[in-house]
Amino acid sequence: MPVISRFYGLVIKMYFQQSEHNPPHFHVLYQDYMGAFDIRTLQMIEGDLPSRAQALVKEWGAQHQEELLQIWETQNFVKLPPLD
Repeated sequence: MPVISRFYGLVIKMYFQQSEHNPPHFHVLYQDYMGAFDIRTLQMIEGDLPSRAQALVKEWGAQHQEELLQIWETQNFVKLPPLD
């Protein structure tokens, strides 16, 4: 699973087998926690990330939502900038 971005100890990854992994989403690893976020709604659809980490991921996701959807649809891997 390629790494899309890293910031504040969060690692953002995405699978590239979209037919097997709908809805469009990305994965987040943070220490011993993990989560999966729906790209369209930016809601955590599974996982146990602490609320502060979820807030950072949602803020980052809102900044890069179009790029994330494009990566999902084209499966063209690109790194995205971290949260400022």
